[in-house]
Amino acid sequence: MSSAAGRAPYAGPHELGQIIPRLARPAFRKASPAAAQIMADWAEIAGPTGVLREAQPVRLSGGALTLACSGALALEISMLAPQVIERVNGHLGRAAVKQLRFVQASVPPPAKARQRQAPSDAPLPPRAAAALATVPDGPLREALERLGRQVFTPAAKPVRLGPVAPVPVVGKVR
Repeated sequence: MSSAAGRAPYAGPHELGQIIPRLARPAFRKASPAAAQIMADWAEIAGPTGVLREAQPVRLSGGALTLACSGALALEISMLAPQVIERVNGHLGRAAVKQLRFVQASVPPPAKARQRQAPSDAPLPPRAAAALATVPDGPLREALERLGRQVFTPAAKPVRLGPVAPVPVVGKVR
């Protein structure tokens, strides 16, 4: 100890260069930088729309990127595997992903899709309005009214289909 404050002498770059790899090795063994970048940038890699938005990267190990998604979505993404691998590797700037693996999990929708739609000002159906009239004024009634407006607001106008042509049946029908 050379200083009066009791601090160790300055360790030059040569000594630090030997210490840092030993300190960082356990952290990089647990999660590779490529895996961390994939997980951090997944929304950008997946793009604004498409099937990848509904999947979530879980890990990258031995060149295999594991995605959590529903079973049906896993089938769809597996058919697009070459394009997905190319997209991920292009984002990373190197060939870190060689194959895709899947684990079944329900993935929450992206934040934008989870935003609630404002309830409409349309009147409630008569039966719902009559049931709501029996609830005393207050926070419970207000909450039930908001819920009713959300539930009974039509998501879209129904599409009127044209006439359906009869389908000939070939063979026996049991």
